Amino acid sequence: MTTDTELPLADLRVVEMGQLLAGPFCGQLLGDFGAEVIKIEDPRSGDPMRQWGREKPHGMSLWWPIVARNKKSVTVDLRRPEGQDLVRRLLAEADVLIENFRPGTLERWGLSPEALWEANPRLVVTRVSGYGQTGPYSSRAGFGSIGEAMGGIRYVIGDPDRPPARSGISLGDSLAAVFAALGTLVALHTRRRTGRGQVVDAAIYEAVLAMMESLLPEWELAGYQRERTGAVLPNISPSNVFPTGDGESVLIAANQDGVFRRLAEVMGRPDLAEDERFGTHDARGRNMELIDGMIAEWSATVPAADLLHRLDAAGVPAGRIYKARDMLADPHYAARQAIVRMAAPGLGDVPMQNVMPRLSETPGAVRHTGPALGEHNDEVLGKVLGLDAEQTARLRSAGVI
Repeated sequence: MTTDTELPLADLRVVEMGQLLAGPFCGQLLGDFGAEVIKIEDPRSGDPMRQWGREKPHGMSLWWPIVARNKKSVTVDLRRPEGQDLVRRLLAEADVLIENFRPGTLERWGLSPEALWEANPRLVVTRVSGYGQTGPYSSRAGFGSIGEAMGGIRYVIGDPDRPPARSGISLGDSLAAVFAALGTLVALHTRRRTGRGQVVDAAIYEAVLAMMESLLPEWELAGYQRERTGAVLPNISPSNVFPTGDGESVLIAANQDGVFRRLAEVMGRPDLAEDERFGTHDARGRNMELIDGMIAEWSATVPAADLLHRLDAAGVPAGRIYKARDMLADPHYAARQAIVRMAAPGLGDVPMQNVMPRLSETPGAVRHTGPALGEHNDEVLGKVLGLDAEQTARLRSAGVI
């Protein structure tokens, strides 16, 4: 097993404050590549992610082992001056602070970036919030779902005859976390030249906005408003989900001219590529319903495995729409170790997604699942702050940790 000291970010100490997903997922990403991530949790209940999740066998969250993997749990009551002092001292020895409280919370606790830089000018302060640290909405409560709506992605998800839908995952929080991790690494790189940290301001709605392609100039320069289009993209054909002869569904993406020609050959209809209605990308876009209907009529006569084999042999992109069971059984997933299994107390082996992206020389690694609440109090407070057992016991009895 890879040891922490062999990993590319092993020389970084990250203090993670906040809860639920956006900040903690950022911490997970850095921890995956070896950063020492010290997660600060409320002594009474810890991060609510410990209880979140749709399914909870044995009363335990199946999300916590993933989002808190590779981290150390230290309990500190941040609302008490003694707790704030502990964190202040901890941050004096850290490289990065990740927080996703409502803007102004750190300042109320005397932990503003400016105050922290007095003791540690090299500290990178990564702040994840719904609306960012500035602007008229900054003080509002901001959840990922609201950021998805404001950032534009909710409006374009779903079928055109129904209200806007949502993805089945916490997309806004996760996107903000990814951009926060990117910003953190950029700030750390800049620190090598300047010797100083800075604030990384990651707003959920802006992370979503960053993914919205050419939506803005389409509206302002062309007067075009993107709408919900269900399973297809307007004027992109064929790129749709098609039925098979054994009741499964297969996604076929053959909208490029050369690929469509190969698809037509597989269908036994090479004439379609010469038909003026379908011979070009633009023409197929104008006749999307017609050509998609013809493909569906053909695909519905071929079993899924046979259909995929034929399309693959011809170089036509196609694939099943995977569920969890498909991922766990797929040989490509297995060959690339895209899923790892880690032992979690009370749960046994837990399958989870492996570290992404892959680095050829300095890959990341999952070393352990999410820790028990306060599991690393003695280790961190003793090793980093130099507290002895008597001091730690006093803080524990007072409810500070």
